[in-house]
Amino acid sequence: MKKNMKLNFMLMSGVLLFGMYSCTPGAQDYSSYVNPFIGTGGHGHTYPGAVVPNGMIQPSPDTRIYQWDACSGYYYADSTINGFSHTHLSGTGCGDYGDVLLMPTVGKQDYHAMGEESQQMAYASAFSHDNEVAQPGYYSVFLDRYQVKAELTATKRAAIHRYTFPKAEDAGFILDLDYSLQRQKNEEMELEVISDTEIRGRKKTVYWAFDQYINFYAKFSKPFTYTLVTDSMALDEGGSLFPTAKALLQFQTENNEEVFVKVGVSAVDMDGARKNMEAEIPEWDFNGVRSAARESWNNYLAKIDIETSDKDQRVMFYTALYHTGVQPNLFTDADGRYLGMDLKPHQGSVEEPVYTVFSLWDTFRAYHPLMTIIDPDLNEAFIRSLIRKQHEGGVYPMWELAGNYTGTMIGYHAASIIADAYTKGYRNFDVEDAYKACIRAAEYDTTGILCPPLVLHHLMPQAKYWKNKIGYVPCDKDNESVAKALEYAYDDWCISVLADAMGDEPNEEKYAAFAKGYQVYFDASTRFMRGLDSEGNWRTPFNPRSSNHRSDDYCEGTAWQWTWFVPHDIDGLVELMGGRDVFIGKLDSLFIADSALEGDMVSADISGLIGQYAHGNEPSHHITHLYNYVDQPWRTQELVDQVLHTLYFNDPDGLSGNEDCGQMSAWFILNSMGFYQVCPGKPVYSIGRPLFEKSTIQLKDGKTFTVIAHNNSRENKYVQSMVLNGKKLDKPFFTHQDIVDGGTLELTMGNVPLK
Repeated sequence: MKKNMKLNFMLMSGVLLFGMYSCTPGAQDYSSYVNPFIGTGGHGHTYPGAVVPNGMIQPSPDTRIYQWDACSGYYYADSTINGFSHTHLSGTGCGDYGDVLLMPTVGKQDYHAMGEESQQMAYASAFSHDNEVAQPGYYSVFLDRYQVKAELTATKRAAIHRYTFPKAEDAGFILDLDYSLQRQKNEEMELEVISDTEIRGRKKTVYWAFDQYINFYAKFSKPFTYTLVTDSMALDEGGSLFPTAKALLQFQTENNEEVFVKVGVSAVDMDGARKNMEAEIPEWDFNGVRSAARESWNNYLAKIDIETSDKDQRVMFYTALYHTGVQPNLFTDADGRYLGMDLKPHQGSVEEPVYTVFSLWDTFRAYHPLMTIIDPDLNEAFIRSLIRKQHEGGVYPMWELAGNYTGTMIGYHAASIIADAYTKGYRNFDVEDAYKACIRAAEYDTTGILCPPLVLHHLMPQAKYWKNKIGYVPCDKDNESVAKALEYAYDDWCISVLADAMGDEPNEEKYAAFAKGYQVYFDASTRFMRGLDSEGNWRTPFNPRSSNHRSDDYCEGTAWQWTWFVPHDIDGLVELMGGRDVFIGKLDSLFIADSALEGDMVSADISGLIGQYAHGNEPSHHITHLYNYVDQPWRTQELVDQVLHTLYFNDPDGLSGNEDCGQMSAWFILNSMGFYQVCPGKPVYSIGRPLFEKSTIQLKDGKTFTVIAHNNSRENKYVQSMVLNGKKLDKPFFTHQDIVDGGTLELTMGNVPLK
């Protein structure tokens, strides 16, 4: 099946290159290198549907409803499609969305309950990957049950569907409003037929986002008759009744008749959804919208040019770059309105939009640093959104979804994103305001935060209280104490950087001291970071490979992975370990240790293992580059090479863990070009091992930064010399300013480590 997918993709690419999307001479059709199926298998949790860069709407097929691999709605191993919903998350570890599902039908429209355990709706259709196409901004599939070809494309705020029907007296659609991924609770639903070509509706769901509002407006090219289904329904006989809201639409079709549907969505109201559709898709021009979507992706993907003879690596690179453009998502309507963190409509500006879906625990590490390189203006817009959200909701979000605090994950990494942008010279936001809000997030204060009670203690955990009161987080006072404390130490260091820039000496000293807080958790006898209770005793028993998912001293990891999270003070960690030689020995042991994990509920997020290094989850992502800080760059080079070649593939199962809103892909992009930022907030890049003969970054002022790898090959993975703009580098590091100034980094490669 994997080989077939690759073949189909290659054939599709060839058609595109010479078909309707042929490029003008000299131009590249970057979209032809993208395979949206990467990450749709395994636990990558990506989706193949249509979206434009940072688009509000994501029409995509849903193949399953619940369990972990339904997070994006689509799983490559499935063989049936429930329909096409309009909102999706990319690569998350939790599921939500799957709103406003549309399914074409021929014959009797069956919507009976299939049971609580079923992944299928009664109206689901079988399909084959042989009859499925996914491209940036476009998706198509043939539905075997109904003999209907479905095609989807999108603008930023609206979608247009094209369905090619057979001859039928009983053709139609099922529009399912109560449908959602993970069987979310529908608290409010409204469905209204406006005319024989128009339907609108709204609902509020309670799930990961406790108060998620979605409004839609749909217009059909063909008049219909209809039946509304609003009776309550039990999933199983004798089970609890759930509200339903479905529209059964009927019409007649001729053979190969095309029926179009335009859909707008809005978090504000139904009128906003209509305005979004009318503003962006005024006509029935499916091909025009499709072409514009592809152009928008080509513009996004053109930010980086690579030269390589390896076709799979080219596809992997541009697919990774594509995945970084999927989110955060636009949250401002065409009239400038948006839903604030107070869950109230606000009149904003189209020119200054608000965004949603901020997976900050993941994305502060590589996604946002990548954005400072390829689109710093957009990254500043993200920061301005975060500043606005804390004003409306009371504090910076950790993981924001649809204007909701979810309380998911740990840390207060808005501080990292802001400090990183600031130190790189990107300051198109209210720096003073942003800085004060960072301090607010770091201090234990539950007042004035607008979120459900169940979320509050996660969003504002008592760990912050204990850090400030006694200097550390006792493991008997709060969950995930070690992970929280280590991330707090890093975030507090970021705050100290901002305090220093603001001339706030008292807070600079205070947070610089907090930044050393990681030292408390280091046990010299085991050389691991360990849980320490309120009496000053180590938690026992201790097993560095033990994991109890989200219910131990770590977060989605073990002591093996978390011991290394001191990106802001690597020299201090080296000294704490016992010096350079001891540090190297311990680091070596991480990559050669037995990969076995132990515990009653081992976190599924600990994946992509090399020894106990876990590339499938974010706490490990900087570790391969630590060797550069102890003068063993060849080890960084060979380990980066191993990760790039063994944990990323041009395949549905091509990611070693959740895509996590662009983080997994951003790591690949940066490292495949030959460098990585170990510590956001320190504008320094660590040199690794480039995959490509040449990578050229298009900078915002027309300059370019180019990495050239001489004598590069699979065997020649070791850097023999480093020359930046004609000057030899003695250490494997360069600065962000070196990128901004433009120029060329030349790396000469060889097959022998240079020790």
